[in-house]
Amino acid sequence: MIEVEGLTKQYKSVRAVDDLTFQVKPGMVTGFLGPNGAGKSTTMRMILGLDAPTAGRARINGKHYHELKDPLREVGALLDAKSVHRNRSAANHLKWIAQSNGISTSRVDEVLGLVGLSDVAGKKVGGFSLGMGQRLGLAGALLGDPGILILDEPVNGLDPEGIRWVRQLVRALAEEGRTILISSHLLSEMSQTADHLVVIGKGRLVADQPTYEFVKDHSQSSVLVRSDHLDAFGSALRAEGIFFTESTDEEGRPRLEVANQTTDFLGQLAYSTGVPLNELSLKRASLEDAFMELTGDSVQYHGSTGAQTTGTTAAATGAGSGAGTATPLARPTQQEV
Repeated sequence: MIEVEGLTKQYKSVRAVDDLTFQVKPGMVTGFLGPNGAGKSTTMRMILGLDAPTAGRARINGKHYHELKDPLREVGALLDAKSVHRNRSAANHLKWIAQSNGISTSRVDEVLGLVGLSDVAGKKVGGFSLGMGQRLGLAGALLGDPGILILDEPVNGLDPEGIRWVRQLVRALAEEGRTILISSHLLSEMSQTADHLVVIGKGRLVADQPTYEFVKDHSQSSVLVRSDHLDAFGSALRAEGIFFTESTDEEGRPRLEVANQTTDFLGQLAYSTGVPLNELSLKRASLEDAFMELTGDSVQYHGSTGAQTTGTTAAATGAGSGAGTATPLARPTQQEV
């Protein structure tokens, strides 16, 4: 288990992490989310003893990282896959880590096979692509067969097949009873991977709950309506005091998006007003919707989309072992190479 209590990091006038408290429990994947600059990487570094906190503490299995007798056997981490000696081969890089931590070098071949790098084990790391470097970083994290994994953007640089493989790997490791803390900017992927979410903004905790509850509590579903008589249906909605927005579907056809209403009610409204419908479908809220709703005020830099909403008004919107048994991937795909 990972325990963070009142963790704070101050850099001169900037408070990167502000009184952060949460737990990462075994047997599940915990997603660590936040806008760029929210303090995720700084928090991970403090958990791993790489940065000293200004206040508070972080413990791994009840101990500070520097108190662990065999740290790589208890916690594996991927923070910066580029932090390797470019002139070493992949195998020698892992052997150096193994030997310096009392781990059998026979484990090197196992993890290289697990992450799909067996065919390039003898090649220098300096010639690796970003995706291959990520795989090597994952191999290093798994080298000690740890019960806890801390992974910062592990799918960075991977192609879709590689991303799917990482998802399957961390899910399998969690099912073995391991503790997994993982950050990613790919929210659609995190929605399929994480059982639980810890979300921070401007260094502060803003959510700590199961993924499905986070989506339910911080977003809303809507109903998509398409008709050859949208003006008439829009008038019916206005008469009922119902807000809506106008959009187009994938084929460029106009439609309305109505929040906080059911398909049953809108279908009955269309029937009672004599408006035939071509589409009446539920658009379920996503993790991305919930994340943007909750952390929008914490984003440091905003881009202009040029999009406008319309409706009633312009602004109206309603610890285990056996890591080597996980599913291997034979080799990096051509896109990663």
